[in-house]
Amino acid sequence: MKRYDNSFKEQAVRLVTEQGKSVSIVAKDIGIHENTLYKWIDQYKTHKENAFPGSGNLRPEDEELRKLKKRVADLEMENELLKKVTAIFAKDRK
Repeated sequence: MKRYDNSFKEQAVRLVTEQGKSVSIVAKDIGIHENTLYKWIDQYKTHKENAFPGSGNLRPEDEELRKLKKRVADLEMENELLKKVTAIFAKDRK
């Protein structure tokens, strides 16, 4: 699968959105499938400058969501551990 850098994607999108060229012509000229270009256009319209964060990178809002999910999972694990420890101490007091 061929990978395209952010600049390439943005330029292709701008040919359609700013210069008014048709998706089919731009896609054919640059050697990609029309659906790929439509996907890039949708991503660009939705996320603007963060549309194409690059391989292995996340958009800022996605990175924040990932961190929050990890924090929730950590807190849930700590909570379960505390419940077990509390149960153990409750047994020892009897």
